[in-house]
Amino acid sequence: MCRTENLKLNLKGERCLSDKCSFERRPFSPGQHGQSKFKKQSDYAVQLREKQKVKRYYGVLEKQFRHFFAKAERQKGVTGELLLSLLERRLDNVLFRAGLAHSRSHARQLIRHNHVLIDNRRVNIPSCLVSVSSEITLRDKIKANAQVQEIIALAGRREVPSWLEVNLETVKVKVKSSPAREDITVPIQEQLIVELFSK
Repeated sequence: MCRTENLKLNLKGERCLSDKCSFERRPFSPGQHGQSKFKKQSDYAVQLREKQKVKRYYGVLEKQFRHFFAKAERQKGVTGELLLSLLERRLDNVLFRAGLAHSRSHARQLIRHNHVLIDNRRVNIPSCLVSVSSEITLRDKIKANAQVQEIIALAGRREVPSWLEVNLETVKVKVKSSPAREDITVPIQEQLIVELFSK
C-alpha cells in the first residue's frame, strides 16, 4: 500500500491561491519529523486518513459526516458518489464554490449571521441542503459591504462548477442540477471511506 501524499485543501481562501500559501513554501508535514520517511501504512490507516481529509475539506464534524453517510447509504446508487454529492450541496459549500465567500468557514459565518436567502427566504443553517432550481442570494444590506464587494470582484477569477449558474451583477446563484462526480476536482477516493464504514 503506497502512502497517501499531503494534499492542499484550500482552507484559507484567497491565501491558498497566492505565494503566501504555507503549503507552497513547505510541502511537508509540520514538526520535527515532518520530512522523515513514512512507514508503510495499514489499510485502516489509509481509509481513516481519506475520511479525515474529506471531513476537513468540507468542514464537517464526525457526527454530521456519519449522518451524511447514512443518508447516502439509504439512497439508490453508488454510496461514495452520493456522499460527495450531498456534501457538495451543503449551503456553505455552494456559497464557497460560487465564489461568494473566501472559504467555507467564511460562508458559514455569512449564513449564521442571516445574510443568505434561498428562494427569498432567510436561512441560517450552513448544513442546509440546496435542491435543484433553488436560487441563493445575499441580502441587500450585506451586498453593500466593502468586504463582500471585494469578494464579488474576485469571484470572476474562480472556476464555477457546471451545476451552478452564477450572476455576479445581481449576486444570485442558481442550482442547475445535482453535482456529478466529475464536478468534484479534489482527488478523493470515496471508495476507501465506504470500505471504512462497512467494517
